[in-house]
Amino acid sequence: MRKIIVLSMITLDGVMQAPGGPEEDTSGGFKHGGWTASYGDEIFGKAMQEELKPAAYLLGRKTFDIFASYWPHHADFWPGINDGEKYVLSETLEKSDWKNTAFLKSAAAIEKLKHSAGADIQVWGSSKLIQLLLQHDLVDELRLKIYPLILGEGKKLFQNGTIPATFTLTDSLVTSKGVILANYKRAGEVVTGTVGA
Repeated sequence: MRKIIVLSMITLDGVMQAPGGPEEDTSGGFKHGGWTASYGDEIFGKAMQEELKPAAYLLGRKTFDIFASYWPHHADFWPGINDGEKYVLSETLEKSDWKNTAFLKSAAAIEKLKHSAGADIQVWGSSKLIQLLLQHDLVDELRLKIYPLILGEGKKLFQNGTIPATFTLTDSLVTSKGVILANYKRAGEVVTGTVGA
């Protein structure tokens, strides 16, 4: 069985929209695109190089459109994205010129993919897709980069509909700019109780 691994850059208030640039995703009137730009350092760069190693990729429609217009022309930075299998959740798209791309229509199709043979599957961007995966308990790992800022608006990683679940911290680093790199794997059900006497 393949693991589904969500990789996300988020603010302290959970915003994940347009971390890479002002024009990346302005939907909803979002004005803070590129909010990660001033936080790079050597620690972060090394961690990113590890995550850019070849894998399979699962993308939402909007992220796919952004990626497909950019990455085929920038293979020097992320060669794996062009050669890797790309699965796109879309009710309308059925074909693409970007090599190794296939389209899925539902959470059930994603679950079937998860139970197939092959490389682990990374999810980049794709806020609505991630929320669907969390609703159906299909996320095996979260690899979060938590930035020391709040934005107050924008697409968020977690929304209503996410099922209660616990995760175990498997690795963590803090960069010189205060970005927390935290990797979690799915652990089990939420346990409740009373704190104190």
